[in-house]
Amino acid sequence: MFDALPRREVQDLRMSRIREVANAGLGRDDILAFWFGESDQPTPQFIRQAAADALLSGRTYYTHNLGRPELRESLSRYLTGLHGAPIGGERVAVTSAGVSALMLAAQLVVSPGDRVVVGGPIWPNVAEIPKILSAHVEVIPLEPAQGRWRMDLDRLLAALTPDTKALFLNSPNNPTGWTLPADDRAAILQRCRQHGIWLVCDDVYERLTFDAPSAPSFLPLVTPGDRVIGTNSFSKAWRMTGWRLGWMVVPPTLMDGLGVLIEYNTSCAPDFVQAGAKAAIDHGEPDVATLKAELSAARDQVLTALRAMPGVEAPSPDGGLYAFFRVDGCTDSVALCKALIAEAGLGLAPGSAFGPEGEGWLRWCFAARPEKNAAGLERLAAYLRR
Repeated sequence: MFDALPRREVQDLRMSRIREVANAGLGRDDILAFWFGESDQPTPQFIRQAAADALLSGRTYYTHNLGRPELRESLSRYLTGLHGAPIGGERVAVTSAGVSALMLAAQLVVSPGDRVVVGGPIWPNVAEIPKILSAHVEVIPLEPAQGRWRMDLDRLLAALTPDTKALFLNSPNNPTGWTLPADDRAAILQRCRQHGIWLVCDDVYERLTFDAPSAPSFLPLVTPGDRVIGTNSFSKAWRMTGWRLGWMVVPPTLMDGLGVLIEYNTSCAPDFVQAGAKAAIDHGEPDVATLKAELSAARDQVLTALRAMPGVEAPSPDGGLYAFFRVDGCTDSVALCKALIAEAGLGLAPGSAFGPEGEGWLRWCFAARPEKNAAGLERLAAYLRR
């Protein structure tokens, strides 16, 4: 008699500790929740209207595996303008969510037994996806220094050895807000070229930076033949988390294989959802600017309050939606988050959800209205005083 269990790699995956904590607060309408990474405001109306019009007009059929040509061309124009380098539509594919783009990237280049390097703490999907494919993952830790998060470039380069198959980088980083310095790109790209390492860039937060129009990207530096894959999503900058739509920028040599993989994963992204995405790309810059301004103010609001609380360390994020902070004496972030739910009505994400490098830390998604952030900060301060 054989056990009816999934294969060992699936059994060994980390369960989402964010979900574990959120489930502890289900059914309570008194919780102020900051655990998920999304704005507390809906998608802009003009994007919703474009999708609704497409749906009502009957755009409910299959589309091309790689996405509608007009959306790919809009993404090409957008990326070319953003990065100041030509990125043709033949290198762009539309995916069913940014996380699907990460999975497809791994399926394209990662084989069982391969060695994959990631920077962490990291959104668990980035570290766990290669493990689904039976790869071995090594995490290079980010560390707080002088009030900001930093990655030791020499340590990262030393980890990029000839037996490394891929490097996954998320910048700006979830949960820390660390953003890759522009001056580090050339050295990392050169090391990847030297050893034939695939560089997979999770750029979902690239527009949500506080001191620049966008985060430094590898895309302006690469040639079409470089082993570089860019993954991105409409979720964050356009407040479209529930739409589940993303995109990829890949070398032309990967495009045929990518189309086949999309066929065997999701076939295609929904047509009417792509209509909303095209509206977002073509007309959404004012809304992105509004969101960036809101996030900048929210960052200042939350960090100022956190740093005024005794025993709290809160490095500054350079981008993203999050404050990643720790409280003196916290060694079990899940237990602390559950206590905050039970005793303070406050919902935060535990740092251990982002790997052992995040244990002892907490993540606060500050993409919320000022009054909600203020009320949550009052609850945290009152809890810590007790």
